[in-house]
Amino acid sequence: MESEQLESLPARPGVYLFKDGQGNLIYVGKAANLRSRVRSYFSPSSSTSLRTRRMVRQIEDLELFVTGSEQEALILECNLIKRYLPRYNVHLKDNKSFPYLKIDVHDDWPRVQITRQVEQDGARYFGPFASAGSIRRSLRLIKRLFPFRNCSRRIDGSEIRPCLDYYIHRCLGPCTGAVDKREYREVIDQVILFLQGRQELVLSELKAGMKDAARRMKYERAAQLRDQVRAIEEVIEGQRIALAVQGDQDVIAVAQDDEQAHVEVFFVRNDRLIGRDRFVMEGISDHSPGEILTGFVKQYYSSASYIPRQILLQHPVDEEEVLSQWLSQQRGGRVRLRVPRRGPKKRLIDTVTENAVRSFEMARARDMRAETIKAGLRELKEVLRLPGMPLRIECYDVSNIKGRSATGSMVVLEKGLPRPAHYRRFRIRTVDGADDCAMIKETLRRRFGSAAGHGGTWVIMPDLVLIDGGRGQLNAALEVMGELGLGSIPVAGLAKSKEEIFVSGRVEPIRMEKDSAALHLLQRARDEAHRFAVSYHRRLRGREAFASAMNGIAGIGPKRKKALLARFGSVEAIRRASPDELATTEGITPALARRIKEYLGE
Repeated sequence: MESEQLESLPARPGVYLFKDGQGNLIYVGKAANLRSRVRSYFSPSSSTSLRTRRMVRQIEDLELFVTGSEQEALILECNLIKRYLPRYNVHLKDNKSFPYLKIDVHDDWPRVQITRQVEQDGARYFGPFASAGSIRRSLRLIKRLFPFRNCSRRIDGSEIRPCLDYYIHRCLGPCTGAVDKREYREVIDQVILFLQGRQELVLSELKAGMKDAARRMKYERAAQLRDQVRAIEEVIEGQRIALAVQGDQDVIAVAQDDEQAHVEVFFVRNDRLIGRDRFVMEGISDHSPGEILTGFVKQYYSSASYIPRQILLQHPVDEEEVLSQWLSQQRGGRVRLRVPRRGPKKRLIDTVTENAVRSFEMARARDMRAETIKAGLRELKEVLRLPGMPLRIECYDVSNIKGRSATGSMVVLEKGLPRPAHYRRFRIRTVDGADDCAMIKETLRRRFGSAAGHGGTWVIMPDLVLIDGGRGQLNAALEVMGELGLGSIPVAGLAKSKEEIFVSGRVEPIRMEKDSAALHLLQRARDEAHRFAVSYHRRLRGREAFASAMNGIAGIGPKRKKALLARFGSVEAIRRASPDELATTEGITPALARRIKEYLGE
């Protein structure tokens, strides 16, 4: 920087932007006095951090924004950091698109929606949440507790039949005119109160409604409200941790290494822990925990839908007075930033700190696991000479006892991780006796032969087909893939005895080291397919044994057998049940229940 530039800086509050030789923005800062703050970077000082010295060496240009006050400078600084994510600033990961829950209270039939855009439209917003996962968990909870609609259809009461949510008491059915606007709006108001942490008020309203419905002899409605009250009381009980603090407060702690920091936030409302979330901060190299928390408080609360009266912090933040004034302005009431040193609040901070450390360690373990999986996929591509990375592996296994109750299974690994939604089971229909190769053929023909007709996940072709077995099973699979014109899909067999891998075109099997990441991937797929096949096989054998044991009872046909199996699960459980318990099963009369007990023996 030229000394003339430094001398001409104004002694005013504002924001300064440092740029490198290529014009890239590398740092954004705010100051009460731009001249003294910016010049401090270029004056010799032994106390300057390594990060700051490294940054100063790269500064080639400077840009200034003069503001009317230090609070205005703070707001501008937050917005610029969010927009540009400068290299030397601490910033929230993916902070441009945090999700919120939105309730459009101007709609006649409001929904609770997930959105990433906060607009000045009069709707109620709750958040931000750290991730799509955390907001979906919250949405699932309130959907379980409150019967609001989540469909996007036009509501005019003209629908003939409601959806499943109505029948399981998860929606009041406005689409069919089953509820009026006033009653539906009461539910939405209760959702808003719940999200604000005012569960006790929600409970009192529901209990009053329950008593009123019972008084008016609307017993089914009263029962629904009773179940709703119990569900909310269970949630509240789960929120009662050992909190000796009062009122509304956010409690914030951080855990970090050289590259990332995890900030843990506990949300305390009305003396209860109503939720928690964790956020990832980047650009934290050589930053102290206090500096990280300062950056978090600025960026998180600049877009938070609610700011409590008190924020408890693990470490002091920079410029606490300015931050407190800014937060108070945002909230419309006083906000205190506190670092507890003793007592209940300090114990609460310790609890949040422990949670931050544990979540950080778990995230690092997940990252290490992800790197191991990537290494395994790369090794698998190289060792098996695959044309591309095996991002989708389908593994097949069969299970039977002397050919009886034979089943086939298909499990899927996507990017090395199980994808249970894509698993499939096959009951073997065309093979007599214990012929594993023939069963493999039937399983593959049914999976790949009907792919075009099914659509959905069936049309997704794998990058590698893995067969549980040796050379014989591999050849059976290759024969079917050739028949179906799918010979370009790589196929391998993994034999259990010596963990040898058989592939087409190689006489000798491939042997990998026991600690090979690629071998672990194949073993995981093979073991999952075996587990899946065996569990289905056992279920079928159990059904057959159940049906056989019940065959001699007059009046017990397939429908009643199915009902008894669903209700009790096994012959032994039916034998232990009383006649009265048996008679609670659909289709089972008291006389038939006594006949079952007599047949099976007391």
